[in-house]
Amino acid sequence: MDLINQGPFFKLLSMKVCEMGLGYAKVEVDLEEKHLNPFGGVHGGVYSSLIDTVTYWAIYCDMDEDSGLISLDVTVDNLAPVKSGHLVVEGKRIKAGRTVCLAEATVLDSKGKSLAFGTSKQMVTPGLQTISQAVAAMGYKALPPKFITEGA
Repeated sequence: MDLINQGPFFKLLSMKVCEMGLGYAKVEVDLEEKHLNPFGGVHGGVYSSLIDTVTYWAIYCDMDEDSGLISLDVTVDNLAPVKSGHLVVEGKRIKAGRTVCLAEATVLDSKGKSLAFGTSKQMVTPGLQTISQAVAAMGYKALPPKFITEGA
């Protein structure tokens, strides 16, 4: 997760992947001025980026070691405005297919109020956007295998 959270876009939005596992991920962000639109509310693109991110990682753990994902589409329903505070975004895999996957996400404020809901359709990309490519791009040392086999 350290590697993921050091990504340039994640740093730009100050978002952090806090949890991920089979079919689930959680991203958090403390809102800052840079997240706001000219009217003082959270920009819809922030919700979209958070939903796109958390749904990607909710599906990622189900993928083969040498596969990645690319977003085909992201839908976002804004449910309530917010101007400040801590946001928690939870993503859940709906379907992890061989070529297309689907996940959903909810953006919550610190009191658990739903601020946005969305879904994301992701295309499985064998050999493209793999974690080993992220390791190389970010200048990290090689990571252990994603899946450790018994007796290894």
